[in-house]
Amino acid sequence: MRVEVLYFDGCPSHDRLMPTLLALASAHDAEIVQRRVETVEEAEEIRFLGSPSVRVDGRDIEPGAESRTDYGMKCRLYWSSTERSGVPPHEWIERALNRETG
Repeated sequence: MRVEVLYFDGCPSHDRLMPTLLALASAHDAEIVQRRVETVEEAEEIRFLGSPSVRVDGRDIEPGAESRTDYGMKCRLYWSSTERSGVPPHEWIERALNRETG
């Protein structure tokens, strides 16, 4: 399984995400690949919804993300049922990892 983290340089949420993501992914023997996005054109081409974005085997972990079209060089906010955060909820990461191994 491949876990891809898309981000841009200087994103504070990327730094906050990585320790949690490494711990969760290691429990699933997942390969983590970090990809720095550098231009607006690249962001649009790869459907970058903001930094950080997490994809498991090519699928964004946010429910409903496949219908979004707001690509660009921006900080990403994740809205769960209880809060807004710059990092995705652990439950979303776990669900995506379990979906691919289950």
